[in-house]
Amino acid sequence: MRTLGVELNFNNVVAIFSVVIPVLAFFWEFVVIRRKRLGYRLQMDTLATDTAHAPSADVLARMRDDGHELVEPSFVLVRIENAGWREIVSGDYLTPPDDKTGIRVLFRDRRVVGMAVTELSQPTLRHFFVTTRDGRTQETDGFGKDWEDGVGVIRLPKVTLNPGAHYKILAVLERRGGSEHAPFPPPEFQAAVTGGMDHSFAWVRWLARLKLAHTESHTFASRPAVGGLVLLAAAVLVQASLTLFFPAKPAPLDCVGGTLYLSGSTAFAPAVTAAAKEYTKLCSAKGARIPIGDGTFVNSTDGVTRLEQAGTDAGIKGDEGLGNHIAFSDGPSQGKHPQLLPRPVVYTLFTLVVNEDAHVRTLSLQQVRDIYAGKITHWSQVGGNPELPIHLINRNVGSGTRNALEQRVLGNKPVPSAKVADCTALDDDQYGVCEVTGTDNLLQAVSRDPGGLGYSEVSSVPSGNLVRLEIDGMPPTLVGVEQGTYPYWQTEYAYTYGEPPAGSIAAAFLRYLTDQGGKDILREYGNRPCSETRYPLVCRPT
Repeated sequence: MRTLGVELNFNNVVAIFSVVIPVLAFFWEFVVIRRKRLGYRLQMDTLATDTAHAPSADVLARMRDDGHELVEPSFVLVRIENAGWREIVSGDYLTPPDDKTGIRVLFRDRRVVGMAVTELSQPTLRHFFVTTRDGRTQETDGFGKDWEDGVGVIRLPKVTLNPGAHYKILAVLERRGGSEHAPFPPPEFQAAVTGGMDHSFAWVRWLARLKLAHTESHTFASRPAVGGLVLLAAAVLVQASLTLFFPAKPAPLDCVGGTLYLSGSTAFAPAVTAAAKEYTKLCSAKGARIPIGDGTFVNSTDGVTRLEQAGTDAGIKGDEGLGNHIAFSDGPSQGKHPQLLPRPVVYTLFTLVVNEDAHVRTLSLQQVRDIYAGKITHWSQVGGNPELPIHLINRNVGSGTRNALEQRVLGNKPVPSAKVADCTALDDDQYGVCEVTGTDNLLQAVSRDPGGLGYSEVSSVPSGNLVRLEIDGMPPTLVGVEQGTYPYWQTEYAYTYGEPPAGSIAAAFLRYLTDQGGKDILREYGNRPCSETRYPLVCRPT
């Protein structure tokens, strides 16, 4: 099953849930629950006698109310706060509209003797607790104390609190029940607020009838908790992203160790080099090595020559095969090579490359042929720069890219011979031809020459001042090749000296290129694997 280009298997399902579940948990905790979060902190609950060791503490222990000495007096300091991210208003408190009290704090076995507001985060909160009537200041209807069935009660009003706002209440209480000197039951806080969700989210609104939260000393979360959440979320997201969008490439079906030597086409070199690096990485445990240096790839003909020499040096005879050499050629190798066995791997895409200063982006097929025949010698003749002659920068003889140009584009006509050995010596005022070795050298030469025209495998052309020419208005694409509208392509062959032994690294690497993970790498470089064509052994566009 595939969705949005991602294959859904067991591991991917786990990865999806590893993202979805934390996101949902985050939504519930910090969007629904913490949307409007009324919190409290019990910052002090102590007996006056607990301070007996302090100087003059006996004054506290002998406090009186209406002439009688308080029994086991105690002090309580309560902080009420908005620990959410939305304002709490009077309508959010879940008490009847005619009840002015929003929060009740119950003290079993204790009577509330007196209380006072000791701290307001905003002075404007004061009017929720006191009011002035007939010139006298008195407590509001929702703020007060009660004694109900052996339970002391502090009533707190429906205070409007902005996010982070708070107030504190200090109360003095005395024992009115329970065994003498026995610990008092902890205070009970009774309050709830709505989650403040829209009516369209009625089910969430019903779930979000939130009780008064014990927020301790943190309104959101402790720093270690925040750090842990961030690390956990980052780890989950990285793991899920790697699993979903960068799946590990499977190891080849048959890793074989040893050293493999490659040679041949410089145009195909970037793709096969990438595949070789991946193969040696996957098969490192088997000791696989594929050394690649500056002289590994020179041209198709040179690669075939090196392969023949390696077979001769190894003394390969009869039906034996060389298992540690492969040469790559753009198209069938020139000449007769009875000991070599060709295998089509991909068909690859080539392009004509021109310096952007020539002011040309498209040529007809006939114009291309006339340029290489010397009939068109100046860019002005094809609508280009009137100040620049054409400089043809060719690959040296033996290049598969050059052979493909002659065969596919020029109608089996050869490119003109070089006039100078050094491309920088071409005359700035007239048509000229030079030759270089290697695709990279050709691209560099075209980039330096304002009137330069060359050719290359498409994926090798760097960004900058080089233009990939259209031919008859068709850009260089595999789609154009397969539709028969773009002519410059060639089948890439892998040559071996005889049939490599089945257990050799050459045989294993060829299987990797054609049937395993290497095929995907070749495709990334703009090639069409032969196994994806209608006739793989022929490997031509349909």
